[in-house]
Amino acid sequence: MPAKSPAQTLLEKADKKANSSTGWFSSASTKFEEAGDLYQQAANQFKIDKLFKEAGDAHAREAECREKCQENNEAANAWWNAAKAYKRVDPGLAVQALDHTISHLTKAGRFRQAADREKEIGQIYLQELNDLRKACESFERAAEWYSQEDATATANACYKDAADLHAELEEYPQAIALYEQVANGSLSSPLTKYSVKEYWLRSSLCALAMGDAVTAKRNLTKYGSLDTTFTSTREAKFVNALIDALEAGDLEAFTGAVVEFDQVTKLDNWKTSILLKVKRGLDQEPGIL
Repeated sequence: MPAKSPAQTLLEKADKKANSSTGWFSSASTKFEEAGDLYQQAANQFKIDKLFKEAGDAHAREAECREKCQENNEAANAWWNAAKAYKRVDPGLAVQALDHTISHLTKAGRFRQAADREKEIGQIYLQELNDLRKACESFERAAEWYSQEDATATANACYKDAADLHAELEEYPQAIALYEQVANGSLSSPLTKYSVKEYWLRSSLCALAMGDAVTAKRNLTKYGSLDTTFTSTREAKFVNALIDALEAGDLEAFTGAVVEFDQVTKLDNWKTSILLKVKRGLDQEPGIL
C-alpha cells in the first residue's frame, strides 16, 4: 500500500478532530478551532502537491469549522482561500466559495472587500464560464458597493464593464444609461475627463445599433452641451458621419467613415462587433433609418 501523503495525513487528523466528541475539559469551540487549523495546514500541503481541488475542499472544511466557533473574519478568509484554489480547476466551485466570502464580508460591513470579491465573480463568469448575463449582474453589484464606499474610479470601471456587456446582450437602453452615468461622474475631475468622449462614443454606437438615429442625434447635442469641447472631437465627428450615412442609406459612406476612424484610433473588438450590428441594420433597410 502506498504511503499516505503529508496532506492526506493532516486531512485525516483534521477529520478526526472535527468529528471527535468533546471531553470534560475542552469545549466544542476549541475542538473546531483546532480542526480548522489542521484543515488549513492540509490545504497548504495540497497546494504544494498542486492538488488544487483537494486544497479548495480542505479550505472549505476549514471555513465551516471557523463558522462553528463564530470566527467570521477567519471564515471569510478561508472561503476566499478555497476560491483561489478552486479557480485553478473548477470556476463554478470558485464562484460558490466567493459567494460565502461575500456573505461574511457584507454582514461585517466590509463592503469594499465584498465589492472586490464580487468583481472577481464577474470576471470568472465572463472569462471562464462565458455567462455574460451573470457577469453583468456581478459587475453592477460590485459597482454599487464601490460607490457607497467612495471608490468612484473603481465603481466607474465596473459600471463600464457592465455597460459593455449590456450592449453585447443587445440591451442597448441599459447600456446607454450606464455609459451616461459613468460619463457624468467623470466630467467633474480633470483626471477622468479625458475618458468621457469614449463613453459617449459607446453610448452613441448603442443608439445606432438600435436603429435609432434620432436618439443618437439628440444625445450628441446633449453631450455637446455638457462638454463644449466634445463636438470638435474625432469621436463626435465619427458618430455624425455614421448618422449621415445611415440616414442616406449609404453603405459606402458608412464603411468609409469606419475605415477612416480605425486608421487613427484602432477599433477594439467591442466597437467592431457593434458596428457590424449597425451595418446589418443598414443592409436590411437602406434609406429607411
